[in-house]
Amino acid sequence: MAAALVVVSSGCGLGSSTASAERLQLEPISVSSPQLRDSAALPSDYSCKGTVGNPPLRWSGVPNGTKSVAIVVDNNSRTGGEVNWVVFDIDPRTNEVAEGSVPVGAVEGSTTGGKAGYAPPCRAQENYRFTVYALNAKVALAKGASLEMTLKSIADKTIAWGRLTTAHIE
Repeated sequence: MAAALVVVSSGCGLGSSTASAERLQLEPISVSSPQLRDSAALPSDYSCKGTVGNPPLRWSGVPNGTKSVAIVVDNNSRTGGEVNWVVFDIDPRTNEVAEGSVPVGAVEGSTTGGKAGYAPPCRAQENYRFTVYALNAKVALAKGASLEMTLKSIADKTIAWGRLTTAHIE
């Protein structure tokens, strides 16, 4: 699983291949949210204290040639990272996810807890990363596919990425 977690720990899932070196030169995807601010607290509505589900996200700067988009939400903790949401095979023409929803046609993979869907963050002092990946192909796995398999597939297909990071849960 460590190799598959490269996508979450590095933020872009890039290895040492020539193709990976080329990916590093791409402009990053811009990620924003009407409810989240980079380096600010994650509103408790989007945590295990709330009932809203995932926060709304928007992105721009997806490069030409993108075949699908994926989102990974994790906490990158030094005491044991946790993946709270994986959504993949998002249509590349889509540029946002509404609050508490999944884009039409997108697929949710398993989280660290083993279930598909948004697993609200609970570790109040952790930083949470909302990372959007542009992919050169669809992930093409079923709903609830294993976290390891899903993250590896995202890492292998990443051509650009961007991130919004919250500082802790309010």
